[in-house]
Amino acid sequence: MTKKILILFLIALFSFNLSYAQRKLGVGAKNIVKDDLELNDSIFQGEKQIKLSGKTKYTDYKIISHHRDTTVVDTTLSIKKEYKFNFLRKDNFELLEFHNQGQTFNNLGYSFNENNLFPDIGYRAKQFSSYDIEDIKYYQVPTPTSEILYRSGIEQGQVLESFFTANISKRLNFSFSYKGIRSLGQYRQALISQGNFRVTMHYTTKENQYSFRTHYVTQDLFSQESGGLTPESLANFISDDVDFQDRGRLDVNLNDTENNFNVTRFYFEHDYKIFSSKDSISDTDFTNLKIGHILSTETKEYNFIQTSITESFFGNASASGAVKDKVEYVLTNNQAFLEFNSKYVLGTFKVKTNYTNYNYGYNAILNGNSGFNTSRLRGNAVSVGADWQAKLGIFNLNAEANLTPGSSRLAGNYLKGEAFFEKDSIFKVSGSLLISSKSPNFNFQYHQSRYDDYNWENNLKQENTRDLGFALASKWLNTSLNFTNIDNYTFFDENSQPQQFGNQITYLKAKVNREFTFGKFALDNTLMYQNVSSGSSVFKVPDFVTRNTIYYSDYWFKGKPMKVNIGVTFKYFTDYEANAYDPLLGEFTLQNATDIGYPTFDVFFNAQVRRTRLFLKIENVTSDFSKKNYFSAPNYPYRDFAIRFGLVWNWFI
Repeated sequence: MTKKILILFLIALFSFNLSYAQRKLGVGAKNIVKDDLELNDSIFQGEKQIKLSGKTKYTDYKIISHHRDTTVVDTTLSIKKEYKFNFLRKDNFELLEFHNQGQTFNNLGYSFNENNLFPDIGYRAKQFSSYDIEDIKYYQVPTPTSEILYRSGIEQGQVLESFFTANISKRLNFSFSYKGIRSLGQYRQALISQGNFRVTMHYTTKENQYSFRTHYVTQDLFSQESGGLTPESLANFISDDVDFQDRGRLDVNLNDTENNFNVTRFYFEHDYKIFSSKDSISDTDFTNLKIGHILSTETKEYNFIQTSITESFFGNASASGAVKDKVEYVLTNNQAFLEFNSKYVLGTFKVKTNYTNYNYGYNAILNGNSGFNTSRLRGNAVSVGADWQAKLGIFNLNAEANLTPGSSRLAGNYLKGEAFFEKDSIFKVSGSLLISSKSPNFNFQYHQSRYDDYNWENNLKQENTRDLGFALASKWLNTSLNFTNIDNYTFFDENSQPQQFGNQITYLKAKVNREFTFGKFALDNTLMYQNVSSGSSVFKVPDFVTRNTIYYSDYWFKGKPMKVNIGVTFKYFTDYEANAYDPLLGEFTLQNATDIGYPTFDVFFNAQVRRTRLFLKIENVTSDFSKKNYFSAPNYPYRDFAIRFGLVWNWFI
């Protein structure tokens, strides 16, 4: 923890020193997307522009996504900020969090409108807080911009995130940030300690002929693992035994177990424009031709550590003593592309080819009873693809396609298309189609452990996913509808063994959001309906999930120096056989014995003073007198009554 605090101190010190040397720049803003789900904390109040200094305005402080969508830095207070004030800094409506922040999440719903081209390492329960390539943001700011986030932990500990970005010139920007958490938790063996460091940079030459963007990410995600409550302790919790109001008195299944998930990634993308529209042979035939290259190399490592074997929980083991199972996955991808505009393709067209290399496995054979004769899976693949962006009449079209032929473990295909129509800021209607085929994650295919039951090598079929989606976003109503079909759905069964479903999964998800305002009061409602018409025995979700927030919003004191949001949030999901958590696999597994479904009430008091947002929340306020049926997964209770507070503070030099 001392190392993490030192890093945060150095970031703050560097931010302070550099701010005095920074020139104030006036950069115009283009293609600003005012989508609340994209805004990341602004310098405007509604539609009112706030002058910061001289010619600087809020639209100059830009956030650029991986897909080059642009939003602006947002320091206002809204109900959506309340939903996002958590460890992930995302609205977790479709997630069911465990009692301690930084732990994993069970799923209340699933999204398949985005899919990776290649299989991942797996251990998905450990990756909720991991930053993928698409999660990294780049920045363009006229003055140095900083942000500090603080949030109290459970029992002991806190979350602290420090962010800084600046433009060295109009064309060169860098940013770096560090997020650390250490939270003890209410139950035994629930300590969470994580660190996440990110650096980004992007540059464009004066005539926009050459540009690059790059980022480096390193993440260390450590968790103690309890295995959940013992049967006796579970009975004491459910019966609300007064002797066990202190949750630290409840026994857990594992007392010396932990796992660690580490990620390191380097990403570099650059392109060179051979000619632009002003110097091409024909402005209408072939313009803005550029070539480019992308290098991405990522290492993911999972460690399962025990002081001693626990056969009563995981089964027979090949050895006694300490356990340290370590698996590593290295994926290196090189992509070359050619991009141009042409009237013959009605927009922008990019052709690309990838050479990808993978190395997955262990340093040795861990279990003498496994019969394995290899400890690693290695290979490479070549893929080809194309991207297309166009405007046909009133519709904007985007399409992406990739094909990886052959029999490699990376073989597969990916096709995604989207069409949308947007009417100013009034509404946006969109439709999307995704078709994907790829191998299951590597921990389904090959896994080693000193526990005999956790060793396998499988030749699995490719998972085939088809998702058709529709969405409407407007100032009156937001709604989405997705139809998903999955062939060869891969999962872990009740015995933590990898399986593939022989039939097709058919999944429908519909979600609607509407806010009603009554003067200074508002009622924000989100309702999700789900139906699994085929495959419900292995693909399990609640039929209904609802979140309803009633709150009061107003400016207090003379001169309106402070805005407040005060309210209560009700969340409920219907009973369903929620997946169980396996701490050795770092995955959720099928179970058919326990139904989970319950309501929670959270009370909050949030305030904004200038560019500082203050958050106070009382979580699960009814837990002291309600039925003890609130669980995140079988044997893992959700958190009791807890008071949390924190702040987000931005400043601009």
